[in-house]
Amino acid sequence: MHISHSSEDDNLKRLLSFSIADLQEKCGPFNVEENERAKELVFERTRYVYNDALEYFDNNFLSQMTSLGISLMQEDDDATV
Repeated sequence: MHISHSSEDDNLKRLLSFSIADLQEKCGPFNVEENERAKELVFERTRYVYNDALEYFDNNFLSQMTSLGISLMQEDDDATV
């Protein structure tokens, strides 16, 4: 998304927060500042929402979401050992 003005900042922040919440619900909790894979998925989902194509996101990024979920489970297991 090449946006060169600030008039949509609030809307984009709202869309980003929705994307974080949705992906955390599907994949597990993550810190978007520390997890590059999660950050990329948040940006991609937000791009799909912004372009009114959200219905395609889950199918197009299923393998990446599954991979993120597995890595988050492994991190959680490592933290509890």
